[in-house]
Amino acid sequence: MPTLNWIGKAAVEKHHKEVPFRLLEPVSELSCGDPDSGNLIVQGDNLHALKALLPRYAGQVKCIYIDPPYNTGNEGWVYNDNVNSPEIRKWLGEVVGKEGETLDRHDRWLCMMYPRLVLLKQFLADDGVLLVSLDDNESANAKLILNEIFGEGNFIAQLVWEKGRKNDAKFFSVGHEYIFVYAKSKKYLKDKNVIWRKEKEGASEIYDEYIRLKGLFGDDFGLIEENLKLFYKGLDKNHPSKKHSRYNKADANGVWRDDNMSWPGGNGPKYDVIHPVTKKPCVVPEGGWRYSKKEKMDLMIAEGKVVFREDHTQPPIRKTYLVRDKRLQENNDEDIGREVMGSYFYRSGLQAVNELMNIFGEKPFPNPKDKDVISVVVKDIWPRFYSLASTFLLTRLVSNHRYADVA
Repeated sequence: MPTLNWIGKAAVEKHHKEVPFRLLEPVSELSCGDPDSGNLIVQGDNLHALKALLPRYAGQVKCIYIDPPYNTGNEGWVYNDNVNSPEIRKWLGEVVGKEGETLDRHDRWLCMMYPRLVLLKQFLADDGVLLVSLDDNESANAKLILNEIFGEGNFIAQLVWEKGRKNDAKFFSVGHEYIFVYAKSKKYLKDKNVIWRKEKEGASEIYDEYIRLKGLFGDDFGLIEENLKLFYKGLDKNHPSKKHSRYNKADANGVWRDDNMSWPGGNGPKYDVIHPVTKKPCVVPEGGWRYSKKEKMDLMIAEGKVVFREDHTQPPIRKTYLVRDKRLQENNDEDIGREVMGSYFYRSGLQAVNELMNIFGEKPFPNPKDKDVISVVVKDIWPRFYSLASTFLLTRLVSNHRYADVA
């Protein structure tokens, strides 16, 4: 595996071991909420903060998100994004020695990041995940040291977040940044059959309407279906639920649409499926049956997920659900109303700026992070994250203001 070398690397590779463990000192006048909730905001050098938190949280954290300096060279922000602050220079002088005086900004950035990433890995549980926000300034270097620390085989994705076009660009408008995603152990996730999904846009509104109609009409699914169609018809053409209008059938389990029984791509299995009325085998779809084994087909029929036609001369159809009634015990573990998240997404950078303006009446600092983007990505990875006693570690690795937030 290719590795990256830089001036000062030898001095920082084991530096995390030299950082002493520390006690956290509570500051009552800056605290709020339940002191036993487990939520913390730690102010101080993030390297010291991480070492102080490590004895309590080592091997327990499900998800870590970090927003390090992008190393753009801009020193005029509320924090120094050139990794050139007096604090960092002092730290480099102590750890790297005389060489620290001649490091370029990429060397300094790598020296700063390496021991912190090593410590962060120790926080992760076996099924834990690290998310790192960066742009093009350090993305290539970051990929190499993340591969070195976490293992190339534990790389999952490099998400591309398009934030909008810059019309004053001289060459190309580079309006995107990245979120690197690394697992503590990708093998562990595969062995546990972990699957990440995001909620289908517009699905929650359809679920709410289904529950409302079910409350009004009970088990009269004919009426529920009629009103579901009216619901879709009344939506604005750009409403996210509109694109799901094919899901206009309902039963006790949820909202569904009919889908074919054919094996994707053809050459699927062929076996007898007996029609319940004629007692004769149904016509097999041209591509073969959707389910590889007859036992799976029998289970789907028993669960009411297969709908037979009037007779055996046509293959049955299967129910594909958009949403299912979460109140039913048998639906608690269903991965319905969710879909695979793409590695590219758009969200205007103005959204977070506008939110700050609404809170403060002004823009207190540039380039704020969009909390909705981060929460969506985290919930895609851990859909039950907010209902479990999982630990989330958010570290802001910035030069002047360093925090480690635990929630």
